[in-house]
Amino acid sequence: MTNGFSESAVSLVLEGLRRLEYRGYDSAGVATLDSRGLVVLKDVGYVDQVATRYRIGDMRGSVAMGHTRWATHGRVTQLNAHPHTDGSGRIAVVHNGIIENYLEIRADLSTQGVVFTSETDTEVIPHLLGRALASGCATLADAVRQVCPQLRGSYAFLALCMDDGGMMVGVRKDNPLVVGFGDSCVCLASDALAFAPYADTMVSLSDGEVVIVTPSSVRFTDLEGREVKEARVVVDCVWADTERNGHPHYMLKEILEQPLVLQKCNTLDDSTLIDTALEILGARQVVFTACGTSRHASLIGRYYFSKIARRFSDVVMASEFGYFSSSLNRQTVVIAVSQSGETADVLAGVKLAKQAGACVVSVVNRPSSMLAELSDHVIELGCGAEMGVAATKTFTCQLGVFYLLAHAMVNRLQRGRENVKAAGGCLEELLQQSNQRLAELARKLMGWEHLYYIGRGANFASAMEGALKMKEISYIHAEGMPAGELKHGTLALVEQGTPVVVICPNDETHAETISNAMEARARGAYIIGLSDVESPVYDHWIRIPAVAPLLYPVMVVVPLQLLAYHVAVARGCDPDKPRNLAKSVTVK
Repeated sequence: MTNGFSESAVSLVLEGLRRLEYRGYDSAGVATLDSRGLVVLKDVGYVDQVATRYRIGDMRGSVAMGHTRWATHGRVTQLNAHPHTDGSGRIAVVHNGIIENYLEIRADLSTQGVVFTSETDTEVIPHLLGRALASGCATLADAVRQVCPQLRGSYAFLALCMDDGGMMVGVRKDNPLVVGFGDSCVCLASDALAFAPYADTMVSLSDGEVVIVTPSSVRFTDLEGREVKEARVVVDCVWADTERNGHPHYMLKEILEQPLVLQKCNTLDDSTLIDTALEILGARQVVFTACGTSRHASLIGRYYFSKIARRFSDVVMASEFGYFSSSLNRQTVVIAVSQSGETADVLAGVKLAKQAGACVVSVVNRPSSMLAELSDHVIELGCGAEMGVAATKTFTCQLGVFYLLAHAMVNRLQRGRENVKAAGGCLEELLQQSNQRLAELARKLMGWEHLYYIGRGANFASAMEGALKMKEISYIHAEGMPAGELKHGTLALVEQGTPVVVICPNDETHAETISNAMEARARGAYIIGLSDVESPVYDHWIRIPAVAPLLYPVMVVVPLQLLAYHVAVARGCDPDKPRNLAKSVTVK
């Protein structure tokens, strides 16, 4: 969701949508005011496809807004694409989030004669705004303030009305909305990345705040209409770099950046790590909460805390976290892990933790995120923009943070930093040596329908992460599990030639994992071994460097990312934009 307010508003909006396309790319659309009135052009497809199809770049107007969609309510169709309008075609709205009571509102409006053209929850908003204006609201801003209390759920939306001289109004509840200020434009967006090249300063709205933008002013109020004073902050220029720098895909670029990212962990200041470590040591219980790749990183972090700091912790996936919230209290530290800081399930759990009096530590890549706002301690990864939908470099940086935190708990932070530095050098060497070989292996695997990944200890989570990467970008079914669990059911699925990826570094798990690999090979499996030592059980050996034992997950996950990438490319898939997925999951 993005908006431009300048003489080149449409082109600014299109560029902002391109920069936000990782958040959703089912469909795209733009609305602007020109001599014809309110004009809306939208369709199914990527931003550039829709822009070319309708020559959107030729649209003129000093105010415009656009949206790139990830479908939640309604199929991927032109009618369901944003922006949505009211029945008169005089109001347009773009929206992120979920209106939970939209069916009730829709039924009520239908009895009043309103005709809906889409299947979305969003469409109720412009119809409600139109009714509010018709019933006496003086301005669009008044209508927004009247309508918001009727909406149940999470939302950030922008509204534009052709009757208010180009006024645009934005409001936020449990979804991000930021305002950027440049020399010749004012921009509203769900992510500062949209306007990073054009704006010098920005304001992040808080829940229940409204921003009103006209050609001559920008005002902030609450839902009662009271003025709110907002402090501007400088836009972090690191988020302006979204170029592929000669790489065919963002995912490959971001995989190759991981040696640098790992070294970035060592720039975290001692006080941040030590203060957080003291909170963890003083807690009666420590719980990680995260989703997807961040949860896999948290599972490895749990091993770090146990092995290095002798500190037991648990990991609860964010979508299930609320069901355990009754056991949280003031003696709990909750470590919330999210690349975006916007993951709806994580935010919901953190709010419950705060209500219970728990201390919240967030590990997050995005500055000025909602998760950071809710947290008592914030550790920013500082990886820069990760544009590929499949997380890569943020995973590695999360592991680095957890490794250093564990060492800070036992007053051995400097030793931890030395090990991380050495691992970064090994990772650089690994990338140089393995990329082409993994591309060749990918061509052998691209035709298989099922792959299995096994590992023990911390590398059980590495197996899960490797499988996740494979299935999310290549659309091959892949399953990761503890190696010891293979014989408790999944072995029944192994037949002649079935690829089984065995994560088997030369650590305490090596001998038992080799035994599990032999069990799979005895059933005909094609064994792909990831290890720093060769074994005759492997049909294909991916050699990794020897590092400090608990840093093997870093050495393992990078080849698994590359393997998934090359399989996806070989199968003709776009690894940057996997079907049905989005980078920031802002709905529960």
